[in-house]
Amino acid sequence: MVSKRRLPTSEDKENLTEDASKARKQPLSKKTKKFHVRNEVEENNSVFVKLLKTSGITLKTGESQNQLAVDQIIFQRKLFQTLRKHPSYPAIVEEFVSGLESYIEDQNSFRNCLLSCEHLQDEEASIGTSYCKSLIKLLLGIDILQPAIIKILFEKLPEFIFKNVNSDGLNMPRLIINQLKWLDRVVDSKDLTTKIMQLISIAPVYLQHDFVTSLPEILGDSQHADVGKELSDLLTENTLLTVPILDVLSSLRLEPKLLTKVRQLVMGKLSSVMLDDLPMIIKFILHSITATDALEVISELREKLDLQHCILPSLLQASQSKVKNKGQTSSSGNQENSGQDCVILLFDVIKSAVRYEKIISEAWIKAIENTTSVSEHKILDLAMLFIIYSTNTQTKKCIERVLRNKIRSGCFQEQLLQSTFYIHYLEVIGALVTHICSGNEAEVDTALDVLLDLVVLNPSAMRLNAVFVKGILDYLDNMSPQQIRKLFYILSTLAFSKQHEASSHIQDDMHLVIRKQLSSTVFKYKLTGIIGAVTMAGIIAADRSRSSSLTPGRGDLSSEQCTQVTSLLQLVHSCSEQSPQASALYYDEFANLIQGRKLAPQVLEWAGQTIFNDFQDAFVVDICVVPEGDYPFPVKALYGLEDYESCDGIAINLLPLLFSRDFVKDGGRLTSQESDQKLVSPLCLAPYFRLLRLCVDRQHNGNLEEIDGLLDCPIFLTDLEPGERLESMSVKERSFICSLIFLTLNWFREVVNAFCRQTLPEMKVKVLTRLKHIVELQQLLEKHLAVTPDYVPPLANFDLETSEVTPPTSTAVSAKIRIQGNVGGRKRKADGNKTSSPDPLSKEDNSECDPAPSDRSQLEKEFRGKEEKTSVSLQNYHAFFRELDLEVFSILHCGLVAKFILDTEMHTEATEVVQLQPPELLFLLEDLAQKLENMLTPSVTRRVPFLKSKGNRNIGFSHLHQRSASEIAHRVVQLLSPMCNHLENIHDYFQCLTAKNHGVVDGPGIKGQEYHIMSSCYQRLLQILHGLFAWNGFFQPENTNLLYSALEVLANRLKPGEPDQALEELLSQSFHYLQNFHLSIPSFQCALYLIRLLMVILEKSTAPTQNKGKIASLARQFLFRVWPSAEKEKSGIPNDQLQALLSIYLEHTDSVLKAIEEIAGVGVPELINSPKEASSSTFPTLTRHTFVIFFRVMMAELEKTVKGLQAGTAADSEQIHEEKLLYWNMAVRDFSILINLIKVFDSRPVLHVCLKYGRLFVEAFLKQCMPLLDFSFRKHREDVLSLLETFQLNTRLLHHLCGHSKIHQDTKLTKHVPLLKKTLELLVCRVKAMLILNNCREAFWLGNLKNRDLQGEEITSQNSQESTADESEDDTSSQVSKSKGTEDGEEDEASDGEKEQESDDDSD
Repeated sequence: MVSKRRLPTSEDKENLTEDASKARKQPLSKKTKKFHVRNEVEENNSVFVKLLKTSGITLKTGESQNQLAVDQIIFQRKLFQTLRKHPSYPAIVEEFVSGLESYIEDQNSFRNCLLSCEHLQDEEASIGTSYCKSLIKLLLGIDILQPAIIKILFEKLPEFIFKNVNSDGLNMPRLIINQLKWLDRVVDSKDLTTKIMQLISIAPVYLQHDFVTSLPEILGDSQHADVGKELSDLLTENTLLTVPILDVLSSLRLEPKLLTKVRQLVMGKLSSVMLDDLPMIIKFILHSITATDALEVISELREKLDLQHCILPSLLQASQSKVKNKGQTSSSGNQENSGQDCVILLFDVIKSAVRYEKIISEAWIKAIENTTSVSEHKILDLAMLFIIYSTNTQTKKCIERVLRNKIRSGCFQEQLLQSTFYIHYLEVIGALVTHICSGNEAEVDTALDVLLDLVVLNPSAMRLNAVFVKGILDYLDNMSPQQIRKLFYILSTLAFSKQHEASSHIQDDMHLVIRKQLSSTVFKYKLTGIIGAVTMAGIIAADRSRSSSLTPGRGDLSSEQCTQVTSLLQLVHSCSEQSPQASALYYDEFANLIQGRKLAPQVLEWAGQTIFNDFQDAFVVDICVVPEGDYPFPVKALYGLEDYESCDGIAINLLPLLFSRDFVKDGGRLTSQESDQKLVSPLCLAPYFRLLRLCVDRQHNGNLEEIDGLLDCPIFLTDLEPGERLESMSVKERSFICSLIFLTLNWFREVVNAFCRQTLPEMKVKVLTRLKHIVELQQLLEKHLAVTPDYVPPLANFDLETSEVTPPTSTAVSAKIRIQGNVGGRKRKADGNKTSSPDPLSKEDNSECDPAPSDRSQLEKEFRGKEEKTSVSLQNYHAFFRELDLEVFSILHCGLVAKFILDTEMHTEATEVVQLQPPELLFLLEDLAQKLENMLTPSVTRRVPFLKSKGNRNIGFSHLHQRSASEIAHRVVQLLSPMCNHLENIHDYFQCLTAKNHGVVDGPGIKGQEYHIMSSCYQRLLQILHGLFAWNGFFQPENTNLLYSALEVLANRLKPGEPDQALEELLSQSFHYLQNFHLSIPSFQCALYLIRLLMVILEKSTAPTQNKGKIASLARQFLFRVWPSAEKEKSGIPNDQLQALLSIYLEHTDSVLKAIEEIAGVGVPELINSPKEASSSTFPTLTRHTFVIFFRVMMAELEKTVKGLQAGTAADSEQIHEEKLLYWNMAVRDFSILINLIKVFDSRPVLHVCLKYGRLFVEAFLKQCMPLLDFSFRKHREDVLSLLETFQLNTRLLHHLCGHSKIHQDTKLTKHVPLLKKTLELLVCRVKAMLILNNCREAFWLGNLKNRDLQGEEITSQNSQESTADESEDDTSSQVSKSKGTEDGEEDEASDGEKEQESDDDSD
């Protein structure tokens, strides 16, 4: 049998000559150097030698190569022709072979015949033939000689098979087998296979391995099956050949049954194989997987393959032996390296399989998902998820979902993670350092958090690898302040927590970096130095009076350490005192250090004395000494809470300080006006006070009696109320007043931070008063900012670069002008081009609320009328206010507070009751809502756009970010009870107001300021509750108890005093408690937050279906309700919120189709028949301005619903067919109602929605409905005909819409036309296929459908106008023909519901 062989590769050629090159080098060089012995030619008169010489080969004696004088192919052709044409053929062949056999009896001659020949051709002729075959290999290429030579080779093999390697280094059996590789033709492959298999059975093990692995390079494809069977039998007999046999089987073309048999065999031995054999075995198993058995094989593989018991013990054993036998490091090191190499090879095999075989990665993910028991999860599961995640980008979301679910369910626990990475500690640290230096914010944050955990959990191991972490100091430029804090905390902990030989080097490097950064004049680098120095000082000065895990048994701070801390802090102070921003940053960082960690008493005492004296000297003056100077405004002591009749009082010297600093550029060097007076910046007032009060708080365990005079002391200001003089002020004076208000506000905010936890009633009253002052000042500030364009406020948060804070440079005045200009510009454009869209869209489908051209003149009048009332929102200035601490929200507990008014003899003269007023409550709730949104909202929902800065979103929350999300959730849960009190009080307020107005929406009191504030408080409370319960941390097992506590608070408001309730019961009662508030909801925004809050509660239930209908019912009530009108929105409802609520209603209702039919069939006709500014009587939220929102949501939900309906099969019951056919009839009817609405509402956004979702609906009809019609046509012919007729009219209207879009040349609409037309053409073909399937081909016919506009008028192009007049004008398409066709011998009537063949008459 002749078989084609593939050409040998260069690698194979190198293997063939490897032994030969080794054997020839040394002996030949010695002879050449010493004796120059001339190589002799074999002189023999045998036929063998003569024929070879005639054909071009000269045989040489000794160790010389045989010489080839011609090309190899020419030699083979000459020798073949010589033998074939010889007179004594075929006897000459036997004589030639006999001569060869006699010649190779000499071992040296035999060796020369097995080694490659020497080519004697010139250089030009030898191009491309650098490799020359051996004599035996050349003879094997001649068909008439091959069988005899193969026989000779196998007869010679036993002579060498049990001998060691020759003295010349050649392995003769391997050399003989190499002659059989890569033959162009094999004359008798079956005989060759038999001989090789017999040889394998008797050869030693080391040769068996070589012979087996050579099989794919020797055998022809026809012998693969036979060899595969014999090798599978050999596999059961000799386990030592497992790896080579599996390697060969992977290279052979075998039947699936045989591969399955072998795979089952090796799978059973998997737990007992050697580590070195594991990669090859796993490769074979993965190679033999098919799509049908992938999940089964992978599930069995992950059960049998246990890395913890297979791989890790070998590594541990090697590691232990290395420690025990220090003198025998070479053997243990080799063992360890070998084990590590096998692990690498194993995962390379797996990685390659999952990268190129999708079925393997999917099956492995599915196998892990199907494992539910905690004990059944293994190290391999985590490793595989990481491997698949890193190699296959398409499965990343799926892997993230699996990991998230496994962690939430408790299947992946901390012990499993430790076991996975225990051996790879150094690699983990190296990878973390790489991520930290990557510059990607998310990577840096996560890697630093992990590194920080490792430092805390295993400090001894981290100290050994501290040199890697130290290298991160070279990458500080791209880190945020919070990241710099974490890094220096890690390094300081490694350097100072325990004496270690490497600690001194880390300390030196840190000191060098910090001093270099502090001495820089660039604030960015100085910021790094300040944060690093303060963090390092905190680690050194940590209170060690109690033993900790990091410093066991160490006592108080030594004098040397105390000196080191104070010197470091004094260095920071001296390097930052010339820059107000740097000084303020130092005070904030020092304050955070005191607040977050317990410092040694010596350091606190030193800091307390220094800070107290410096603050008093810098900012506090006697109240009786009114500052005198050339100030632009009269100086007055304002906002004092006590009546100071003597000169014993104090005041904050704010206005004089601000005025004195007004002549120094921001960030410039400070100069003293007098030698004995030290001027400080008012920027440092709030940060310095924060540092002072925290230091006093730590020293006196929360008692602030030493500084309580700062709570009620006045401030040297001027009259801030903008009167008539506001218009006459210069820009500089206005900016001065604005800065004064900002600084005063930030002072009050820090005062509230300081004294909010004081328990004395008198102190509580003063804190509430300061809150009231904050609210009043914010209202004044809005008025001043409205007339002060391009004003830049003083900084309040300093742990950022100045460039990160960009205040609104355009105030409401310029915004007002811009709006007027846009309105006028759009109007002129609409007048100039009536066929184009009147208003270009900035976002897709978001122009539905743009007023019609006829309404714009009225809008302009409204804008001009409101010019005098324009103000700004302080939300844009959030970064310029000091951050409120979480402890401030304990004020929410305040109900009624009694204030005792004393007479001169300190007797109670009167009692005044003080409580938290609505404006102050709203101020606190807004701040708390912002904090929860920043910390507890999932990052996916607030993801910033690509290449946008993330830092701006976190400005003003630096103190908050030093706490964990779990800690913040705990604090909010503690506030649930007072927030419920406020919620119920507001509920009662609106209930009473509704009863007073007898249910009238716009009754008395609705437009008042109090109503607006109470409504905003209501909204913020619901927003906070939603933010808390939507926190994904509740899914983590460690936060389960916190969720129980939160739900118990809500449930106890409904049924107090029922302990130890089940989670489902708590969820049910919490749902009902919150549901009861729907009667008093004052605004649509509140309604949406209430719905979302109820949905979040419902998501945590295991049986949500019973309350799902309540969500839909509640949403329906809100859509049916008349809401108070607002100034900004004509309907009083923001468009995005209306869309969200309508989507929730349709998603939760029992029948989406009935709900859509009710809105489109009842509500919309009411709207059409109502006056212009009116709404639907059934759906008051449906107006002409909100129609496009209703239309978009209904189209989207309709398409989503039908897309989720299963197509069904012919095997389904008749009842199921009827139900699905009825369902599709309802869906097509709804689609028809919606599509026909574009004849009335033909605005651009409506048409865009129609094109987009119309195509998607037709695609769903093709995929889900047409298979149903295939096997329903015969039994339900009339129903199918009716369905197709209705749908045909809809698709005709879609075709008209395509023509309308093209004639108006609207690119936003025309981009959907090609896909829609393609889908309509597919529908025509699919209907034809359905009719052919049911033997009704005669019922299908095609006609030309003319292009028409939305009104049905034909769209004529230039070509059609020039056509002949007698051309048919009839629309021959879109007609339902009822013709007779033959079906199973009977006459039946069928119709083609869609016979449209679109003809484009446009001359493009």
